[in-house]
Amino acid sequence: MDIANAMAFKAKLKAEQQAIIEAFNTKPRAEVLLRDLCRCVDNNLVAIWKSFQFPKDVSLVAVGGYGRGELFPYSDVDVLILLAAPPDKALREKLESLIQVLWDIGLDIGHSIRTIDECMTEAAADITVKTALLEARLIAGSRNNFRDLKTRYDEAMHPQQFFQAKLLELQQRHVKYEDTPYSLEPNCKESPGGLRDLQVILWVAKAAQLGNSWAELATHGLITAAEAHQLKRNERAFKDIRIRLHIQAKRREDRLVFDLQNAIAATFGFETTEARRASEYLMQRYYWAAKAVTQLNTILLQNIEAVLFPLPHQAKAINERFNEVNGLIEIAHDEVFQQTPSAMLEVFLLLSQHANLKGMTAKTLRALWHSRNLIDAEFRHDIFNRATFLQILQSPRGITHVLRSMNQTSVLGRYLPNFRRIVGQMQHDLFHAYTVDQHILMVVRNLRRFTMTEHAHEYPFCSQLMANFGQPWVLYIAALFHDIAKGRHGDHSTLGMADARKFCYDHGISRKNTELIIFLVQQHLTMSQVAQKQDLSDPDVIQNFAKIVKDERHLTALYLLTVCDIRGTSPKVWNAWKGKLLEDLYKMTLRVLGGEAPSTDRELKNRQEEALKALRLVGIENDAHTQFWEQLDIVYFLRHDASDIAWQTRVLHDKINSETPVVKCRVAPIGEGLQVAVYVRDQADLFARICNYFDGKNFGILDAKIHTAKNGYALDTFLVTEPAFASNYRDIINLIEHELSDVLSKQAPLTTPNQGRLSRLSRNFPLVPTVELRPDDKGQYFLLSISANDKNGLLYSVASLLAKYKINLHTAKVMTLGERVEDVFLIDGPALHNPKNQIQFESELLDALRI
Repeated sequence: MDIANAMAFKAKLKAEQQAIIEAFNTKPRAEVLLRDLCRCVDNNLVAIWKSFQFPKDVSLVAVGGYGRGELFPYSDVDVLILLAAPPDKALREKLESLIQVLWDIGLDIGHSIRTIDECMTEAAADITVKTALLEARLIAGSRNNFRDLKTRYDEAMHPQQFFQAKLLELQQRHVKYEDTPYSLEPNCKESPGGLRDLQVILWVAKAAQLGNSWAELATHGLITAAEAHQLKRNERAFKDIRIRLHIQAKRREDRLVFDLQNAIAATFGFETTEARRASEYLMQRYYWAAKAVTQLNTILLQNIEAVLFPLPHQAKAINERFNEVNGLIEIAHDEVFQQTPSAMLEVFLLLSQHANLKGMTAKTLRALWHSRNLIDAEFRHDIFNRATFLQILQSPRGITHVLRSMNQTSVLGRYLPNFRRIVGQMQHDLFHAYTVDQHILMVVRNLRRFTMTEHAHEYPFCSQLMANFGQPWVLYIAALFHDIAKGRHGDHSTLGMADARKFCYDHGISRKNTELIIFLVQQHLTMSQVAQKQDLSDPDVIQNFAKIVKDERHLTALYLLTVCDIRGTSPKVWNAWKGKLLEDLYKMTLRVLGGEAPSTDRELKNRQEEALKALRLVGIENDAHTQFWEQLDIVYFLRHDASDIAWQTRVLHDKINSETPVVKCRVAPIGEGLQVAVYVRDQADLFARICNYFDGKNFGILDAKIHTAKNGYALDTFLVTEPAFASNYRDIINLIEHELSDVLSKQAPLTTPNQGRLSRLSRNFPLVPTVELRPDDKGQYFLLSISANDKNGLLYSVASLLAKYKINLHTAKVMTLGERVEDVFLIDGPALHNPKNQIQFESELLDALRI
């Protein structure tokens, strides 16, 4: 086919596809669009195929979703060119020309060229290939060749093996997506509860010859007619969303990314109100649909497995309401929940009490799902039900699994109405990765892991504290309520306190434990704010925090909840540095609560003694540190750990009067990132120059301690991070030591800060930047706090302004929370005492943060 014909085909194909999309925009019918796009491509492929005049024993076969007869606007067109025998040179060249033409006319072709034997070999080795061939469909060419493939494929199909492989594949995919459909940017195709889960059911059913549609599955008794209707409705809804995603993005996009959520919501007719964005209405509908799909899929998979792997129905009575059947709990008769509504909580209590019970049978799940509306006000006020719910939270095992199951079956939301309000609720704070309900359950999971020996290696200190903490269920209740009031008007900590107080009163929790739970809900943000935003070397900071927590039990509870809360926001938010800040605050506060008055002299002596011990271990002479330490004041020793003091002394004690900049780097003792020490004769704009260098390398600065020695040298230390550090830190250490030293030697003029680009997430949820400048309690320094969207070069912009106004920096805590930064700087300088200059500085800083 020549270029002119190919271009004509391309124009014709594009016009036909656009007409189909416009018809959908006018009258949205997902199944019609998918079918019409598929037929459109079929017709063009047949015409092109005929023009090449291939041998009669060659077939063009549609596979995968295209083979199923569905084609989304920007999906790949997956085809198999089926040969009777390996191709000779001439046929291979002709096939290569065909593929090139298909690309030239604008089709995203996913192709393979195989003989029948090769297809069977690949299918036996790769479950993905076997699945694609399951829905193979002849487009053009030899029918006999295609029929031979289908015959051999069907003969080789082993439904039991196929089921097991697809189930393992499903589990692997769910782990990739954190086992939750409730991420804030879910993949409507691949995430749990999405289209792929529905396709897995139909694949295994087709392989086992149990049906090719939801209606046929209902005919075989695997689901009810009502459930089949619900599955079909949700499948159509997900297909509709995926189509709109492709159309809006003008590319293959299966994630409901923030950039597109409002646009997609508008196509469905959702509108933004004072209370919620249009996207929030869309996403909550999505989450409820995904939840229903997950529930029904569990039932279906169990029923199909029972057909493929029949086991004798060996029922062992647990009590008069429940039996154990092959390791699962099953209702004794169909009317259990109708006759005894309290059994809807009892079933979860039994799951937590019996280690041999791995879940519920499909019969139990179905009955529970259809009876959930019986959990009403009368049910919630029943003293027996309240005692049962409390027993679940106090169980020694299985709490995380049980709470997730209760949420999945809507029992948790029915029992705690305020929890139901946050199911599927979005969080637009740039660092949470999950909906509110999933974040809460993630926090409970994190707390539970501290009680389990198999996870003790992850956070040994937290596990040790939890082992000595009586009644850990108190923490689980606090976790359940700490964010339960999000989305309401007002402070969610204060509103959550009222919910927690009522729960404790209703459930007969002791006054002492009630007070602790309410305290944790009220103060659940306090410890992270103190650790990350205040100067922990200041004894008054520790003293004031100790007054808030009052005793060791409150401190330990708040520490454990805070660690789990931060870790439960997003995999990107937690890091070892934040862990160290919290642990340092905990230990310093514990000493104060134990009766040790904050003493600068004692702390100074302790740190110096620890540092000297570390120096002796590496063979440093006893008095080698003396001259170096004489140049350092008390503030230096209070702001650095003993290990940091020892390391800096070891590498700098013989370079006190170095005429060239000294840069030393090591892997940070906390286990993440690199620690960089810069020792150089103090120079103008030093902090800005260092920030400029790190920004140029795309290194993130987590912490900075700025110190000027008595001899006029600057001793600055930085904690920097970057994903590549873990794999080649030795090379990076050498690079930083050489390049940064060279940069500081040249003292070139500062460059203008680049206007760094905001991330996709930040563009969709822009923050109004804030700047707060206030003197510290002693009037010695100023605390500068900034909050803004993160972007490249932001810290350098701040540093440049500090340099411009000749403001001295003493410490910097650079806190990155997902796509948001909350940085705190301890500064001083004459400009800050001049009201006019101060306002001008703050105004320029706000401008820099807005850019």
